[in-house]
Amino acid sequence: MRLSHEKIIQLSHRIMSAIEALDEVEIYEEPNVVRQQAVKILTDLLQEEEKMEQTVRQRIATHKRTIPEGGGEWEILYRKYYQDELRKLGVAPLSPQI
Repeated sequence: MRLSHEKIIQLSHRIMSAIEALDEVEIYEEPNVVRQQAVKILTDLLQEEEKMEQTVRQRIATHKRTIPEGGGEWEILYRKYYQDELRKLGVAPLSPQI
């Protein structure tokens, strides 16, 4: 997923508002410091996802025959390889969910 910097900033404000609304959470830092940390985390996650997407596309491209992007087979392989990459990061269940 690609998000513009403005969307990331907007999300960080929403995250900060959600955190501030929690009675169970006490914030010791300035809200802007926490919000900037949320921006950094979101940016890092999106960069990681972009790397995963490139890895998945390269895996599909290494097949002996050409698999047209957007076709049914390509979509199935994309989801399978994407789940594999998520599992490597420890953020997906161990069993495939296709």
